Amino acid sequence: MTREFSAGGIVFKKLKAGSAKREDLLWLICQHSQHKGWVFPKGLIGDNIKGEKSENTAVREVREETGIEGKIIAKLPNPATYWYVWQGEKRFKTVSYFLMEYISGDIKNHDFEMSEVIWLPTDKVMERLTYKSDKLAFGEALKLMDKLPS
Repeated sequence: MTREFSAGGIVFKKLKAGSAKREDLLWLICQHSQHKGWVFPKGLIGDNIKGEKSENTAVREVREETGIEGKIIAKLPNPATYWYVWQGEKRFKTVSYFLMEYISGDIKNHDFEMSEVIWLPTDKVMERLTYKSDKLAFGEALKLMDKLPS
């Protein structure tokens, strides 16, 4: 069994300047090109940059996979964990997610790893996400958002 450590971003964009109310937010999600699941952008820590910190990985992966620049607001308190099989080998993955706010960029500029990148309103995200680990992470992101000044 191999262990993997990844980092990613749960990125929001405000529809109304200054408002962090759930109904005034859009969330960035993507459809993976290989497994076709709807997920949050993430990638392996230090796969290309030796000694890279999880925060830097998260920002970089969001930019590469979605075309969006995000600013970290907070780290989610609990990492997402799950098992998967790659080339016949069982792997255990731990993902540190960061709540991020949209700064700039265009989702049309996403890379090949994602077949589609979209913004969704808060009430549509859970039904679009494919995996339980992403749904749990989104629930944590919403709890963090509720603590921010609106």
